[in-house]
Amino acid sequence: MTDAAGGFVLASQRAGTVRLRTLIILRWLAILGQGGAVFVADQLLLLDIPVGLCMLAIGASIISNLVAIAIYPENRWLSEREVLYILLFDITQLAALLYLTGGLNNPFALLVLAPVTVSAMTMRPQSTLFLGGLALVMVTFLVVVFVPLRTAEGAPLQMPFVFLLGFWVAMVIGIVFLAVYAGRVTAETRSMSDALLATQMALAREQKLTDLGGVVAAAAHELGTPLATIKLVSAELMEELAEVPDLKEDAALIRDQADRCRDILRSMGRAGKDDLHLRSAPLSTVIEEAAEPHQDRGKLLHFSFRGEQEEDGRMLLIARKPELIHGIRNLIQNAVDFSRGHVWIDGNWSQHHIVIRVTDDGPGYPVDLLGRIGEPFLRRRRLLNETPRRPGYEGMGLGLFIAKTLLERSGAEVTFANGGAEFSADQPRRSGAIAQVSWPTGALQTKTRDRSEGLGENKRIEA
Repeated sequence: MTDAAGGFVLASQRAGTVRLRTLIILRWLAILGQGGAVFVADQLLLLDIPVGLCMLAIGASIISNLVAIAIYPENRWLSEREVLYILLFDITQLAALLYLTGGLNNPFALLVLAPVTVSAMTMRPQSTLFLGGLALVMVTFLVVVFVPLRTAEGAPLQMPFVFLLGFWVAMVIGIVFLAVYAGRVTAETRSMSDALLATQMALAREQKLTDLGGVVAAAAHELGTPLATIKLVSAELMEELAEVPDLKEDAALIRDQADRCRDILRSMGRAGKDDLHLRSAPLSTVIEEAAEPHQDRGKLLHFSFRGEQEEDGRMLLIARKPELIHGIRNLIQNAVDFSRGHVWIDGNWSQHHIVIRVTDDGPGYPVDLLGRIGEPFLRRRRLLNETPRRPGYEGMGLGLFIAKTLLERSGAEVTFANGGAEFSADQPRRSGAIAQVSWPTGALQTKTRDRSEGLGENKRIEA
């Protein structure tokens, strides 16, 4: 989603984290379980427990649920602070019940893990650290301070200290492990969700630009002849009205405005190319179009195409897909950003595969992150004495993730590697990062067309 300014909003920045209805349902289940446990312990197992105090603690949860239902709508999304308050109440209420029913001698002490896990899945690490620390303090407190469980005859039910200590260690490890595990998995899920949302937005934007470029290119193609006619007629009028200065100036103005219309249409259709409205183009044309926004950024782009022309003089046409163009453009942008001065873009095709390779003369991908290139929000710590290649830019790997996702959607296999040659100041070498995209030829190829064959008549765009 986007904010009012059109910027990208991460899932972690949204106002709500958990729906109130979810926590209410979970709490009703906990209340039923707690009430059932107290009933079984008192009526069936005949244990001597303070039933009144236990029901008072359970009643507090019931009242808090009823108050939440009465004040807020069930579809309300709670902020992180509100969720923290609710989980604090739940873990305190559970600790009170455990205190009244034997402390860690009660096997239901395992339920302390539940609020910590919910916190790790819905809140920031700072909040989870606070709640987990509180849970550890309460668990430690319940080792030594509790109301003993007793049978109807008054015999205490208590585990040997060694078992009690082992259970405490297991609880501590469980709290830490589940908090870290759930937090890590949830963070990766959110990152993937945010990255996929950004990918969808990028693809939608590229699709709109493609459609707009096609309309402009078609308009430029169709208006070319009438504009040329206007220019020719205005030039003849200027010759015939040489002795009438006022009318000659009007004819000159008509010619100048016709030229201006031609230039405007040419400029507007530049991004779409002349054959955009056909939805297919030669491999070299598509690659050059993807690289066009980065050709004037102070780096030299070297293009090389092999196998583009068959022996009979026909050339390969591929589907001009928005995801393909945007994905290749992101790979080229990354190479231009980190190159020292040169970027090589190679495209070749055979009967079985179409391969595009983007190489630069920069430092290459970080070796420690090479196996994770293409993951969203990938960060790398920079050394204190290391100067950033792009001042003011903090790379998150989102561009490469979008490129990889879009290209794989088109049927490609994307691989990343580093060049083996050392950088030479005298002669540029392909010593930096390598991004290679490979498709089966059938995944992109539309047809082959002779170079001398015309583009054909523009077709009407139906609403």
